[in-house]
Amino acid sequence: MGQRLGILVSSDKHFRHLLGLARASVAAQKQVSVFLTHRGVLLTQESGFAELTRLAEVSVCQVNFQARGLKGPVPGLTAKDFTTQARHGLMIKDCDRYITL
Repeated sequence: MGQRLGILVSSDKHFRHLLGLARASVAAQKQVSVFLTHRGVLLTQESGFAELTRLAEVSVCQVNFQARGLKGPVPGLTAKDFTTQARHGLMIKDCDRYITL
């Protein structure tokens, strides 16, 4: 696996699409990084979220997560996965392709 797809998610409306992108990318032997911010942090509450964490490296904006009153634990995530926008910047730098949802 050499190529990496970065996905910035700022909406809570496209979980099925996000999961489909991750599945297709992994099937094509691509690595996937996801950064959840703004309303995208609400996707941590989706019933299929643990599958996403198995397919992709998922990071969550801790400020947005806490601002929405969400609490852990979140299946598939550890404390290090709750981070700042600096991780988002690193994701952009490390990815060959980058999309937003």
